[in-house]
Amino acid sequence: MGAGRLEGKVAVVTGGASGIGAGTVRRFVEEGARVVVADLQHDAAAALAAELGDAAAACRTDVTAEADVAAAVDLAVARFGRLDVMFNNAGILGAIGPIAETTAEAWDATMAVLLRGVFLGMKHAARVMVPQGSGVILSTSSTAGVQGGLGPHAYTAAKHAVIGLTKSVAAELAPHGIRVNAIAPGNTVTAMTAAAITADPTAHDRTAAFIAKASPLGYAGFPVDIANAAVFLASDEARYVNATCLVVDAGQTGAGANGPNRFHRGEAAVVREGGRRNA
Repeated sequence: MGAGRLEGKVAVVTGGASGIGAGTVRRFVEEGARVVVADLQHDAAAALAAELGDAAAACRTDVTAEADVAAAVDLAVARFGRLDVMFNNAGILGAIGPIAETTAEAWDATMAVLLRGVFLGMKHAARVMVPQGSGVILSTSSTAGVQGGLGPHAYTAAKHAVIGLTKSVAAELAPHGIRVNAIAPGNTVTAMTAAAITADPTAHDRTAAFIAKASPLGYAGFPVDIANAAVFLASDEARYVNATCLVVDAGQTGAGANGPNRFHRGEAAVVREGGRRNA
């Protein structure tokens, strides 16, 4: 068997203990990378790192806290010697409900995770990658970041902003040999999606069936589908791909297969995952 596509590379994946993050951690390790699993769910992160052995390390990380994000980057350098890939993936659904009923507190809490967390990841990755003269920064946006009406208001605003920040930072860091891209997943079978669709974060089978019905391809997306996109963008195969957003949604946005937006109705609230309690 030949070398993996990420052989010798070192990555940090925020929100890496579950969902898309955990799927990406596993795929990165399969392709030869060593990975810091950065997540607020420290027990789950530690369990995943233990499963993967010497190729992984866990770091309790609240992406809204700059010291935590800095520590995750520093752990990668201290444990594995460098940082080649920063994947800003941690996320929550956040504030839901009509705009007139959304509280400023719920809005700010959503932005703190979905946008401030990405900014901090980019900042501290750049701190290491610029002197190194190479690196890849990836961030999770959403189909709600490329088209309106697919998610709650705060989530949609933040995910659009992630793409804008990606393009802006890519322009700055390209001369330093650093590529900066985003990934926009469509509906993907994760605990967060299951909670939003069925109110049960463990109902993955029902969630997959629901997503499949609305999918232009007729089947649901899973974390490994997004992880495979991340592997490509992190690898040298994507050496000429920069300042872009790779949409992975079975053609949902391109084919216009969109139903009514359920997040703009009902009681305003904040929906959280990754160790954060409902507020």
